[in-house]
Amino acid sequence: MPELSIIIPAWNEAGYLPTTLATLQASLQALSLPAEIIVVDNDSTDDTASIAAAAGVRVVHEPEHRIARVRNAGAEAASGEWLLFVDADTRVEIAHLERMLTAIEESCAGGGASIGFDRVQSVPQRMGLATWNALSRRFRLAAGCFVFARADLHAAIGGFSEHLYAGDEIGYSRQLDRLGRRQGRRFVIIDAPPVISSARKMDWFRPWQHALVLATFVLFPWAGRFKRLSWFWYRRP
Repeated sequence: MPELSIIIPAWNEAGYLPTTLATLQASLQALSLPAEIIVVDNDSTDDTASIAAAAGVRVVHEPEHRIARVRNAGAEAASGEWLLFVDADTRVEIAHLERMLTAIEESCAGGGASIGFDRVQSVPQRMGLATWNALSRRFRLAAGCFVFARADLHAAIGGFSEHLYAGDEIGYSRQLDRLGRRQGRRFVIIDAPPVISSARKMDWFRPWQHALVLATFVLFPWAGRFKRLSWFWYRRP
């Protein structure tokens, strides 16, 4: 079994964190897979930190609201030879861990998984999800809700780019893939059922706002360097 550190960035996640942790801990237990779980409390104003502590996981505090920095803070505190980054509203099941372990045994550099939502309400949402998953598999790009990597390779590329407020997992995937190839390793999208995350942004933002964000990042790929243009990931109702 690899030494595994699971890192969960969390900003005001008291509503979702209990289910995320319970599902993750049950999956680890079912596989008899030892792992340290680190919740990176991103200066929450709710009970995020106390919920994590009550669940018996390690809590690290990171005040800066920049998701790349929060992920990196967790990695800096981790001791495992493998890192798994999971969003606080994402359910990691047994199948995902099993496929990840298989990829690790096959000497990958890291990887991700296809994603799904706990509910999909419209045809455009289904099309958008299917399009992302197709691009993810074709170009080996991980979604930020489930990314794993060898800790030494994570360190070698400098972790997630802290020049970005959003989209840092895309460059991270490509850098890991390039570095891994030099060692005969690949960045993979594991063959498993989709990792399920919350569809809460469907409730928070209207369809035109989703379309605006997509258009912004298509027309201006460097939008992630600016927090104002990355509002979709930092604004809560």
